[in-house]
Amino acid sequence: MKSTSCLQIRSLYNGNTKFFLCAAAAFVFLVMVVPFATGETPTPTPTPMSASTTQANPAPPVDEASDDGKISFKLTPSWYRSDDGTRAGDVNLRANTETQTAWLGYYRDKTGFSQTRAGYENKLDSGWIRTVLSAQVASGGFIGGSVTSEIGGDTYGILGFGRTNLRDYYNLNFDPNDAITVGVGTRAIADTELTLFHLWDDRLHTRQRVTHAIIRRKFGDDNNKQRFTLDVSRKSGLISDDNFIRGYAVSVAYDFKRYFVRIARDEYVNFSPATQWRISAGLRF
Repeated sequence: MKSTSCLQIRSLYNGNTKFFLCAAAAFVFLVMVVPFATGETPTPTPTPMSASTTQANPAPPVDEASDDGKISFKLTPSWYRSDDGTRAGDVNLRANTETQTAWLGYYRDKTGFSQTRAGYENKLDSGWIRTVLSAQVASGGFIGGSVTSEIGGDTYGILGFGRTNLRDYYNLNFDPNDAITVGVGTRAIADTELTLFHLWDDRLHTRQRVTHAIIRRKFGDDNNKQRFTLDVSRKSGLISDDNFIRGYAVSVAYDFKRYFVRIARDEYVNFSPATQWRISAGLRF
């Protein structure tokens, strides 16, 4: 493993700190100032958390599930293009009720590598503590799981923990799976959810860290429901060739009624030397 000088480590640490502090300042401004400046009355919009991958995303997009036990479905085909020449495709079918979710997916790249996966998660809600237990298996012997909790009301803390058996797995979460997650979020602004969280590898000594700042905004009436999602993240850590890197990723998604589209650009995707573009489009039914 190549060594990293104290100056490099200090520079990378300061970069992460600045990003986190700027994101935190923006988060506090939006939570404390915007509702009063706009005259909006904060209204809670509780949404079920959902992982769909091994390490749970603390605040993923909502799959509109009814509370009458009816099953809702979400079909997501995706296309991946990396600057190292890798091309790949993936399809994921997700079924969920108000408290339970299951999914089945298939990934394949142009080199011939393919992997089938299946997963299940269950949401436990005790009022001020909302927890998602998630598990996933994949061909090749991969097994992983995570637990992620929101603690609080409209404004809440986030704690998460994930583990795998370290078998080969193409990580479609694009963050370390064997990791700890901490963060904060709020739904205190009408029709808006803000999330800021930081996760880090606590098992493999890679010094990999990722910070996400996410905003989700709903608009439109009941017959014209729409949602905009922006996810900006910063990462640092050792990549596959043992170089210490720092990079950014941006994902933008738009939902219109039953349909959605998402595009992302990810530097050092999955902590590899490659930069990847991703496009997903699908529907709920």
